[in-house]
Amino acid sequence: MSYAMSSSVAKDSAHYPVLRNLQFSPIQQGEDQLIVLWDPSGLSKEKLVLPLSLFFIVQHFDGEHSIQEIGALYLKRFGEFLLPSKVEQLVADLEQKLFLEGPRTEAAQQQAQEEYRQQPTRPAAFAGRSYEADSVKLKKQLDGFFTSGEGPDFKPSEHRGKVIKGLVLPTYDLKQAGPVYAWGYKELQESQQPDVYVIIGTAHAGLENLFAVTDKDFETPLGVVQADRMILARLRELVPEYFKEDIAHQSEHAIEFQLPFLQTIVGKPFTIVPVLSSFSAMSLNDGAVRASVEQFLNALREASAASEKSVCVIAAGELAHLGLRYGDSAPPTDFSFHRSMQRDLEMLKQVEEINPDGFAAYIQKENDQRRISGFSPIYSLLRLIQAEKGQVLRYDRGITDQYNSTVTYASMAFY
Repeated sequence: MSYAMSSSVAKDSAHYPVLRNLQFSPIQQGEDQLIVLWDPSGLSKEKLVLPLSLFFIVQHFDGEHSIQEIGALYLKRFGEFLLPSKVEQLVADLEQKLFLEGPRTEAAQQQAQEEYRQQPTRPAAFAGRSYEADSVKLKKQLDGFFTSGEGPDFKPSEHRGKVIKGLVLPTYDLKQAGPVYAWGYKELQESQQPDVYVIIGTAHAGLENLFAVTDKDFETPLGVVQADRMILARLRELVPEYFKEDIAHQSEHAIEFQLPFLQTIVGKPFTIVPVLSSFSAMSLNDGAVRASVEQFLNALREASAASEKSVCVIAAGELAHLGLRYGDSAPPTDFSFHRSMQRDLEMLKQVEEINPDGFAAYIQKENDQRRISGFSPIYSLLRLIQAEKGQVLRYDRGITDQYNSTVTYASMAFY
């Protein structure tokens, strides 16, 4: 994941270009610092590498700045005139790559949506990239996560045999974070396993409707994971609008990364309810956002209860995002990382106590300066589960670029 650039259409896009919700990351090539842009939604498969001067221009493609105004800002910033032909060429390149809002992108989105809905299942998008695509190799890889030095030991869980109500798990690349996932899934392995797993994952590309549900079965190298038809049908009756962005599931990894573990660990037939979410702690101060969250979670609670099946909620999301890649002005130092780790663990105390409002308030007090990307799935889990207490099992971090940009994540279990 990386820092996202988002914007909204405000004026004539020909004169006021609008960049889509892209992600960007700094890279170093020799003596030059460059910025690479890409589309986290997967609509565009392209990447664009820009020098800092052109990135400055792109940052002002927000629908509020005209090309002439951007030229004036460029002159002020770099002390040289910006040739209109240079901007026109950049706009053309971005349009070609589907990086700008407009008719071309809308048509591509419509086509992609239709193609997704015609597919019989949601294919495995990350097999062979983030984890093994061969089933035998994948099972061996998963076993290795449990037996590695960073993985859970072989001591029985203190909660062995209890009914597990929820898990918080990372969405970080399995090759690096696999042992942290294993801490959570070992608890599931030793628990009374439920029938249904409501998996709420971070929508890293963002969503218009805060939640996106799909009723497709999911493929993995280990077979097909069945979606729960009964719960999803009832949910569609209650809140059909939250199925409109189902294509968001096509390129999102948060749910996919959980499935091979479930297929390996769960010792009986099970189904899933796949949900993506995208709202921040800060956005809950908006009454309309809070009302939408309430509406969806109430419907999900009702649909799950009506099924009369035992349910475990899995929140798939990460914690802090630190460094240049995520919008900070400088790379994290050992001191700043350790300070962030202390804050993460303080914040997770609210999660352990199943205090969703306290969890939100902690992040709001920080003004979400550490970009807690897993807020929405974790908050949703806390609102949905009926458990006595949670427990942090393992905490770790991943380094995402040559500038030491850092993502933190944890495994937690709730009983």
